[in-house]
Amino acid sequence: MASNYSGDLQLELVTTGEKAGLWGTITNNNLQILELSSTGYYTVSIAAANLTLNLDAGSALGDSTATGKNLMVEVTGTLAANRTITMPVGAERIFIIKDSTARANSNFTISVQNVGAGASGIIPIPVGSTCMFYTDGTSVNSMKLLTVLNKGNVTVQTGTNTPYTAVNGDVVFGETANGGGGTIAVNLPVGVAGHTVTILDASTSGGFASFNCTVDPNGTEKIQGGVAGASIALDQNNQSVTLIYTNASKGWQKLSNNQ
Repeated sequence: MASNYSGDLQLELVTTGEKAGLWGTITNNNLQILELSSTGYYTVSIAAANLTLNLDAGSALGDSTATGKNLMVEVTGTLAANRTITMPVGAERIFIIKDSTARANSNFTISVQNVGAGASGIIPIPVGSTCMFYTDGTSVNSMKLLTVLNKGNVTVQTGTNTPYTAVNGDVVFGETANGGGGTIAVNLPVGVAGHTVTILDASTSGGFASFNCTVDPNGTEKIQGGVAGASIALDQNNQSVTLIYTNASKGWQKLSNNQ
């Protein structure tokens, strides 16, 4: 009789009296799968293509046959386009994505999702970050960012990748001295309560006082409860600001009045 497999990690479930002489092999295979889910580490380049993780039934391999069983997936390579990392529906999983890609002064993004996800289930990750995710295994839009374990950062430079569209958790280093100097712009993501974006003047010369950093809200959202859709200018050298989205009335607010 063919074996059945568990829904999440595809562990082989053997019926009593079946698979005579194979219980040791099957048990060891299942233990290796459990080990993958707690300590497995998979590294793969996404320079040329999107990544679809998989949970092949019974496979204890953490490579191409069962990549989704690993606890951590590290993505590498220089991005040539926006990339997605996709987890199959049908598995309740907690897993970690580490972004070790290079962007080559581009604004290419990496998003994590389930197969068939709509807009609400597609989660962009901050550049260079390490993030923990959860999916319930039933809904295509159940992918959730639990926490950013390690914040990365992205440099936005005059004449290269400005304007830059930020994602939740981004730390943006503003460099206005590139190419003789010039202004830069950061577009905020769609506001969700509790989401944050940090922007710092990291200019090697001059700075925000010489060349402003313009911060634009998404659509008609507000910044500091101001006019709907109105931008703000960061215009002080060495200035840094963390913006946190609160609600439709106030919009994005500075975490401290000293910013």
